[in-house]
Amino acid sequence: MANIESDSGIPNSFEAMRKFSEAYAKRTGSFFCLDVSVTAVVIEGLAKHKDVYGAPLCPCRHYDDKVKEVANTYWNCPCVPMRERRECHCMLFLSSSNEFAGKHQLIDSNILLNCIK
Repeated sequence: MANIESDSGIPNSFEAMRKFSEAYAKRTGSFFCLDVSVTAVVIEGLAKHKDVYGAPLCPCRHYDDKVKEVANTYWNCPCVPMRERRECHCMLFLSSSNEFAGKHQLIDSNILLNCIK
C-alpha cells in the first residue's frame, strides 16, 4: 500500500492515525504522553503497519509473524488490553492519573513530524 502525501505534505496514513488517536483519546478520556516524541513514534509505527499490513498493528511489541498477528486482531490498535482494561503498552493512551500523562487529547501533525525527523 502506498503512503501518499496530502497537499500539506503529511503522509495520509500518518494523518489518519493521528486523527484516529485524537478521536479515541477523547472517547476514552485518555491523554497523550507528556513526551511528545513517544506519541510521534507510536503514531508513525501505527501508520507504517497500516501501510504495510493493512491494519494498525501495535508497533511496541515483537511479533514472529506480523501478518498472522494482524489477522488475529488482538494487537491491532486499539488492542484488546486497551479496549478491555484501558492498558496501553505503547503509552499512546494514558489515564489522567498516569504520571506520564499530559493534558492533551489533540496534537498537531507538524509537531509530531518534527519529533520523528
